[in-house]
Amino acid sequence: MNKPINGAETLLSTNAKVAIIGGGVAGSTIALRFAELGIDTSIIEKGESLVNGPPICHLHAGGNLYREISDEQCLTLLQQSIDTVRVYPQSVYRRPTVIAIPKSDSGEPQELLPRLQMLQNRYAELVGLDASNRVLGAPEHYYRLFEREEVEALIDSPLPEKAESQTDWLVAFAQHTELDKLKFPIVLVQEYGLSAFRFAAIASLAAERLPSFHLYNKTQVVSLKQDTQSLRWRVSMQALGEGKVSHLDFDYVINACGFKSGEIDDMLSAKRERMVEFKAAYVAHWPECKGLWPEVIFYGERGTPQGMAQLTPYPDGYFQLHGMTQDITLFRDGLVASCEQSAQPKLAERFIDKIERQWPEHLVEQRTVGSIEHIAQYIPHFTQANVAAKPLFGAQQIPGVDADLRAADVSFHGKYYARTEIVKASSALAASDAILQDLLEHGLVKSKLIEQYAKQHYFPVTGLCSDDEVTARARLLASQRAYPQALANND
Repeated sequence: MNKPINGAETLLSTNAKVAIIGGGVAGSTIALRFAELGIDTSIIEKGESLVNGPPICHLHAGGNLYREISDEQCLTLLQQSIDTVRVYPQSVYRRPTVIAIPKSDSGEPQELLPRLQMLQNRYAELVGLDASNRVLGAPEHYYRLFEREEVEALIDSPLPEKAESQTDWLVAFAQHTELDKLKFPIVLVQEYGLSAFRFAAIASLAAERLPSFHLYNKTQVVSLKQDTQSLRWRVSMQALGEGKVSHLDFDYVINACGFKSGEIDDMLSAKRERMVEFKAAYVAHWPECKGLWPEVIFYGERGTPQGMAQLTPYPDGYFQLHGMTQDITLFRDGLVASCEQSAQPKLAERFIDKIERQWPEHLVEQRTVGSIEHIAQYIPHFTQANVAAKPLFGAQQIPGVDADLRAADVSFHGKYYARTEIVKASSALAASDAILQDLLEHGLVKSKLIEQYAKQHYFPVTGLCSDDEVTARARLLASQRAYPQALANND
């Protein structure tokens, strides 16, 4: 029987060994969840460190960035985001998001109100059920509408150094945004930011302190076989650049390979419909930027020249930019699907080159400048920004055939094999919950306190990571990955 490292009462009894292939957001979260409970857990990760992959910038506490998704998905993302803040508080930027509808868009602000009210009501219910769910501010302040007159009244206000009220977040926005291009009211909603580098730092720090967490980095799986009698798995893996293949045996395997999940499925002839989409975000520096900035979303029709524009602020005048056009964040032929012969959607070689090698410099310049211009149509002074780094990029998988799916977590194939299928980072905890339940149902682990731990995310070691050490590790990871350290700093 394994005991949690802090000496608390044992929750699980197990001798089971779990392998997780892939150390991204999903794989790292599941490994931490299991190792905190004393489950012997190994991550096999091709990269040098944990939590690489598609750009993360937003918590999606309500899914308000996506007009096209269902109310059910929005409610799911709200719950999952609350859970994520509770487990990874040091990775969260506690700043709101402004949602504005341009006059060029066919939508109307009033169309947003039923969903916002539904989310606010659900958030209030969750806080009523458990006061520790109050991580997005007061429920009555989940969102607020601002008419044009209220925004214009802020234009001559001094720039606040610290937000004491919701209006403080709008001063810089009011002073720099071309309000004539927008429909009113605009919305300020408590959808927070999420730092990929700080998330990676927390995972790395906690992993080093958990004796049940084993990391094989710069290593790839070359074959995977399940014994037909014992149902145990033989995982064969190879350190990158070395010829020797080593073999380890496990009781349970989790495929957390993200956009390459189909490659592991193909080793098992495990059929699965999925899509893969290549995306990129861009890093700009606006040295002249002053004041507090919220995240800003200008709605638009995806894939058109007027696709959504997203401005994500970081300290010291750095911004992460999305433009949902084919010339910025989206790519022609960048969305592909699996086929009858393979569970792995085949991205064109030019995308694999970007992921595994490097971007051509001219393309970095072209697309980053294009993203700056896309934002500048609403914030004219943003033309002062310049290219600050290579893009944040990667491919994400989308299970099934619905390209608009945003709330997904896990699927299973046969016995003792699970696939994580998250689209958003906040869904990783839900995936860990589902797989833990599968381990219980199959008797690979036993629990004295099933009801208690099923409702509680138990992360005592992870929660001890201090803000200072998270910042230091996150800055190191940003430098190692050739990004500005400001993207790792706390607000």
